[in-house]
Amino acid sequence: MDQMKEKFAKLLLGEDMSGGGKGVSSALALSNAITNLAASVFGEQSRLEPMTPERKLRWRKEIDWMLSVADHIVELVPSQQKGKDGSNMEIMVTKQRIDLHMNIPALRKLDAMLIDCLDNFKDQNEFYYLSKDASDSEKGKHKRKDDKWWLPTVKVPEDGLSDKSRKNLQSQKESVTQVLKAAMSINAQVLSEMEVPENYIEALPKNGRASLGDLVYRSITVEFFDPDQFLSSLDLSSEHKILDLKNRLEASIVIWKRKMTQKDGKSGWGSGVSFEKRELFEERAETILHIIKHRFPGLPQSSLDISKIQYNRDVGQALLESYSRILESLAFTVLSRIEDVLQADNITQNPNPQPCKRNSLKDDSQPNSVSTSPRYDVETANAKTLSDLLTWTMDQNDYDDRMDSDDGSIDVEPSMQKLNVVTNTSKKSYLESLAGVRSPTERH
Repeated sequence: MDQMKEKFAKLLLGEDMSGGGKGVSSALALSNAITNLAASVFGEQSRLEPMTPERKLRWRKEIDWMLSVADHIVELVPSQQKGKDGSNMEIMVTKQRIDLHMNIPALRKLDAMLIDCLDNFKDQNEFYYLSKDASDSEKGKHKRKDDKWWLPTVKVPEDGLSDKSRKNLQSQKESVTQVLKAAMSINAQVLSEMEVPENYIEALPKNGRASLGDLVYRSITVEFFDPDQFLSSLDLSSEHKILDLKNRLEASIVIWKRKMTQKDGKSGWGSGVSFEKRELFEERAETILHIIKHRFPGLPQSSLDISKIQYNRDVGQALLESYSRILESLAFTVLSRIEDVLQADNITQNPNPQPCKRNSLKDDSQPNSVSTSPRYDVETANAKTLSDLLTWTMDQNDYDDRMDSDDGSIDVEPSMQKLNVVTNTSKKSYLESLAGVRSPTERH
C-alpha cells in the first residue's frame, strides 16, 4: 500500500516531488511511468529465458496499478430503467470509454502471450549463451558481426538443433510476430487519434517541397510513381537516414492535409495547388510510409510521434499508447533473440549462409492471427507488395511537365485516379490509420 501511494503521489505531482508545480501533465507522467517500469523489469532481455518470479510479480503488480486508472475513465451512455410504476425511462449511466474497453483486454492478452513465450524456454537444453568475456576462439564462427556486440553469443550443438527444437522456435517466432503486428497496429491507431501539437505545426516549412527536398519531391510528383523503385533509389543504409526520410514524409503529409482543409488563415498556408493533386501526393507519401513501417519495424520514434506523446493530455490515450509501445518493444526484442538462435543454427548447418534480412514483417508467412479487438485488426498491419498497395493510372497525353507557381509542384490532371486500394474501400490517410513506428529498441 505504501508503494502504491508513493507511485500515485508521484503521478499526481507530475513527477515533480518538490511540490513546486513544475511537473509534467498527468498523461505524460503516466506514460513515462509505464515506460520506465518496462525498462527496469525487462531491460535488454538479452537471452531467451523465463523472467524470474520476482520480476514477473513486480511487473504484474505495478502494471495493474497503472492500468487501474482506466477503470475511472468513463463516458455517459443511455440506458433503460424501470420505474416503481412499471414504466420504462431512459437514463444516462457511466461506462468505461469504448477505446479502453476494447483495447486494454487485448493488450493484456498480448502481454500474457509474450511472457508465456519466454516461459516456454525454461527447460530447453539445446542452445546456450557464452559469457561476454568469452574469447574469439570460443565464439568461433558464431561471433556476432552486427552492431549488437554487447549481446551474448549463442552456441548450438555441432550438428545443429534437433527438428523438434527448430520447429518450436519457428512456432514461437510466428506467435511473437503476430503479437508484434497487433501491438504495432494498436499503437499506430492510438497515435493517429492524437492531435498534432501546435508546436510541431509552427516548426513546419511553408510547403511540402521544402520539407521533402527537391530530389524526394520530384520523385514523388512524377507522372508514373512506383514506391518500391522510389525507395530503391534512395540511400537507406543507416537508421538515421531512414528516420530522416520518415520525418520529412510525415511533415509533408501534415502540410498537405492542412492546406487541403485550410485550417490556417495565414497566407503561407494558402491553397494554390489543386485539391486533387495535393490529395494524390499525400496518398503517395502515405504509401511510402506504410512500406517503411513494415520493412523497418525497429525504427526509433519519429518527430511527430514524440511531439504527440509529449503534448498529449488524454490520460486514456497515454495509457494505450505507452502499454502497446512497450509490448511492441518486448515483442521485437524477443523476436530478435529467437532469430539469433536460428541464425546460429543456420551457420552450423551451412558454414557460408547467404545474408538474410532480419526482423522484417514484409515477408513473413501468415500464421493464425492474434485475437484482438475488432477495431484494430491485426491483418491491417501486414505489409503489402507494390501491386497489392495501389495501382495508378493516368492519361499520358494530358500530362503537363510544367512546375506549379506556388510551390514548384508538377501539374497533374485531376483525372489521375487511384484504382485499387487493398483492405479498405474508404479513403483513410496514413496519419489517420498508420501513424508510424515507435522504436522497439531505442525509445526506452
